[in-house]
Amino acid sequence: MRLIVGLGNIGSQYEKTNHNAGFMVLDEVAKNLGVKFNNRSCDADWGEYKNEIDKFILAKPRTFMNNSGLSVKSFLQKYKIDIENVLVISDDIDQESGNIRIRKSGSAGTHNGLKSIVFETKSQNFARIRVGIGRQNENQDLAEFVLSKMKMTDSQKLGLENAKEAVLDYINGEGLDHLMTKYNGNASKNGKH
Repeated sequence: MRLIVGLGNIGSQYEKTNHNAGFMVLDEVAKNLGVKFNNRSCDADWGEYKNEIDKFILAKPRTFMNNSGLSVKSFLQKYKIDIENVLVISDDIDQESGNIRIRKSGSAGTHNGLKSIVFETKSQNFARIRVGIGRQNENQDLAEFVLSKMKMTDSQKLGLENAKEAVLDYINGEGLDHLMTKYNGNASKNGKH
């Protein structure tokens, strides 16, 4: 069993904000697969998808971003999922808008949701897809920026679309090494064009 987690904040005031890129991508993946987030446990709204490769839990934590790790840890314990079978989707201010970066593991950087997962699971060995949201104005307060509404420029739409495609490829059995080669780097080179 594998766990795919989209990071974000719950509540209508946070919908379509930069920090909710993980929720937005997972919503599109779920729509594509016909999955409904109709379960509520492990501090998350989640649904399940099964194919000939594996069973997948698609989860959106209800803990708010800074405590996302509590939900992830709960899933790992309840369903006996190995941390190496976790894929996390988050926003990334250090990536240009439209770019995505896939990694097998690594530090959380400045992202509080990823920091919480590392802290709660005591591991950095989970895959992640980071969706570039850029930071247009260096003088803008970081919290204000990530909680502002996404402008949905062509590049941002492309980043969300590529992240969705990468998750679908992952579910269909494509390995992380192949996905990194296929999607990492310049947004215009990514995905299925």
